[in-house]
Amino acid sequence: MSTAGLKGVNASGHEGWITVKCRVCARILDLTADLTYVCRYCEEKYEAYFCPSDAKRLRYRCPFCGRELAVYNPWLVERR
Repeated sequence: MSTAGLKGVNASGHEGWITVKCRVCARILDLTADLTYVCRYCEEKYEAYFCPSDAKRLRYRCPFCGRELAVYNPWLVERR
């Protein structure tokens, strides 16, 4: 399968594949470079990513379900 026809946001090198927004302050976070906290249970439903300052303000608990936030590591993806 060739990927030569992919252009724009569908291209594999586009920043949209590795950037997310903090759910509280809307700060843009790079998943490969920035420290990012995530709720593993609300990640898909609410895109629950948080910057370090907001995670501390929330006492490392998810505001949606109350579970503990985890550090997002793109190299060690855990499946439920």
